[in-house]
Amino acid sequence: MSEHARTDRMQQETDGKDNESQKPFIPRRPRDKKKKPILRIILLVLAAILLVGVAYGVHLYQETKSALDKTYSSVDKAKEAATTDNVVAKDPISILLLGTDTGAYGRKEVYGNSDTIIVATINPKTKRTTLTSVPRDTMAQIVGTTNYDFQKINSANLQGGAKMALNSVSKLLNVPLTNYVSVNMGGLEQIVNAVNGVDVEVTLAFSYGGSTFKKGKMHLNGEQALNYARMRYEDPQGDYGRQQRQRQIIESIIKSAASTGTLANFQKLLDSISSNVTTNFTFDQMVAIFKNYRSAATTVESDHLQGVGAYWGEASVQIASTTEIQRVSDKIRNELSLTKETVSNETTRQNQLNANNGFIFTNPTFDQNYEVYSN
Repeated sequence: MSEHARTDRMQQETDGKDNESQKPFIPRRPRDKKKKPILRIILLVLAAILLVGVAYGVHLYQETKSALDKTYSSVDKAKEAATTDNVVAKDPISILLLGTDTGAYGRKEVYGNSDTIIVATINPKTKRTTLTSVPRDTMAQIVGTTNYDFQKINSANLQGGAKMALNSVSKLLNVPLTNYVSVNMGGLEQIVNAVNGVDVEVTLAFSYGGSTFKKGKMHLNGEQALNYARMRYEDPQGDYGRQQRQRQIIESIIKSAASTGTLANFQKLLDSISSNVTTNFTFDQMVAIFKNYRSAATTVESDHLQGVGAYWGEASVQIASTTEIQRVSDKIRNELSLTKETVSNETTRQNQLNANNGFIFTNPTFDQNYEVYSN
């Protein structure tokens, strides 16, 4: 490079520096320094929400577990252990629902007669729940007593609690029953209140226990629901009408308890359950049932074991024919994905002996006496 060219280049560089020094100073935007505090705030808020949610979830979980643990009462640990495998495998299950006449109207018996006896069959594969009522006055063998005992099936719970009720209903219908849920009548009132009441289609107009009911849709509080479920003698269908109303209440409780509207009363619901419900489901089993079977609560069907009115001595009783017992057994076993079996038990034997002596099981036109023959 010539001396003249070198001089020109140095002059250009000097001029460029002078020009830059004359430009106004524009500070560079500290983008990272501004964005990072905002990002930190957002993350902190999200973390706080997450922590509160987790803390609330843990708190809720612990409260739920504590409440439901209080309801646990085993009757046969060996059989109950198999329930976990069935629930995890999402197999259809049947649960015996018992409504006892304790906890309401001043009754304080330990067990009490089971005014309500319902076999709830839950099938997650068909997404269907079937509620099958067994009339409380149905004559059947009471399984588990020291001596031979054939009488009204509602006395099974009074004599031997849930275990005797499970065994007696299982024997009558020839269906496997391992698990139960028992609710006293006072508890029913509290549970309905805890789910903000229940909606039912009232089947007939009547007044009972200070409550008045009109045909059509009604929203019932706990006291009204209890009165609606208990009335019997004003119903043209007698105990069968009462069973239908009881199933209505249970169906509505299931639907209401699954709704988000009950979250505000969650603690109240837990308190009412823990003090009025007993079951041999463990907490983990109940969680698994909720996860694997809740879809079956969307469709609920009802049925009942139909009997013939008769007298056993001076007592008014219901006699389920062998044909009717077979029908109900077949239906429940089908819901459980079990093969049908011919029902053969003490009830069918007593039915045959009575039929041999002229007892009419289909549309009798006069009052009949049902004899209980020696074992």
